[in-house]
Amino acid sequence: MGISKLIDYLEGLRGRAPLPELLAKLQALDIQIGEVQKFVRFAERTYRRNLVRSGPSYNLWVMCWRNGQRSHIHDHRGSSCGMRVLQGTLTETLFAIAANQHVYPTCSREFQPGQALGSQDTDVHQVSNLQAGNADLITLHVYSPPLLVMGTFSLTDNLRGEEPMLLDFADAAGI
Repeated sequence: MGISKLIDYLEGLRGRAPLPELLAKLQALDIQIGEVQKFVRFAERTYRRNLVRSGPSYNLWVMCWRNGQRSHIHDHRGSSCGMRVLQGTLTETLFAIAANQHVYPTCSREFQPGQALGSQDTDVHQVSNLQAGNADLITLHVYSPPLLVMGTFSLTDNLRGEEPMLLDFADAAGI
């Protein structure tokens, strides 16, 4: 299944994609970086989200991570999130909420090109590019329904925040 077949699947959704189904589609995806090359855009201070395409039931993003960049510790309120590593090694750290409402890491795991991972709703995690040297990380993300706001968490206190998912188009035409 290539990127056009993934988009056909996403366009056919009439609501939220079940996470296991979304992960199966991403894992079966036959994609080369060249298919999304025009959406590969980096930022110097933080990872960059590049919107490829959107519909009522999804957003499809290419996210670009320079070495050392990472997301906030966050959840995916009301949304299924499927990711596929296109280039580099992704490190995901999973978190739990303690009795005093602080978050703490429970494990970290690495994902290689071609591997898919996912989370949804109140799953709390952080995505990082922790590779050696100056290696970049490029990932493909699907949020279904579109993720408008992520809940954010801190390791130093039990306060909660929010981060809007701003629509950043690398190319307004999409694919």
